[in-house]
Amino acid sequence: MTKQGDGRTARRGRNSDAVLDTVHEMFVEGNFSPSVEDVAARSGVSLRSVYRYFEDTEALLHLAIERRIALVGELYALGNLGEGTREERVLALVNQRLVIHSKLAPTVRAAMLRAPFSPQIADQVDQRRKLLAAQVAAQFEPEVAVLSKSRAEALLVCIDALCSFDTMEDLRVRRGMSISRARRVMVGGVTALLADAALNN
Repeated sequence: MTKQGDGRTARRGRNSDAVLDTVHEMFVEGNFSPSVEDVAARSGVSLRSVYRYFEDTEALLHLAIERRIALVGELYALGNLGEGTREERVLALVNQRLVIHSKLAPTVRAAMLRAPFSPQIADQVDQRRKLLAAQVAAQFEPEVAVLSKSRAEALLVCIDALCSFDTMEDLRVRRGMSISRARRVMVGGVTALLADAALNN
């Protein structure tokens, strides 16, 4: 590729990133369905260029969500799954979910709102939900291993729901809890579920 071609490719990359970062800024402000015109004006990239980079509005929003998750994707990692005391594992899971919420809430809100209208975004949401559910199963495998299949499934569903984005939205946003108070509520809830499962096994 020529030096001129390299320059065009680099410029296109910078402009695309600027557009996607602008979409994220608008998500943070509560605008989950920004128009292409508004994004172009705010990003400083011409409307014609935006349409050249992105097929349509859904592609723009999908890629903006994808970029943000890629930038902070390590937050979804939960190391040493299933290791440590029950208390340590409960706290590790709750802390991970609270960090994800604090760093990705605007992006996840946008994804959940747009998912019914975009197969690509719906797939993103579904993949993340499956990943987090699988982490719950691995984190509490020692407790689940001694339960019947039906009781194990019920326990895991309850823990996953208690540690879900929706629950954190309720605790942190709708109820206005601090992170420390939300942590206590979630840790207490997960601990109670595990204790009840062990007691009634």
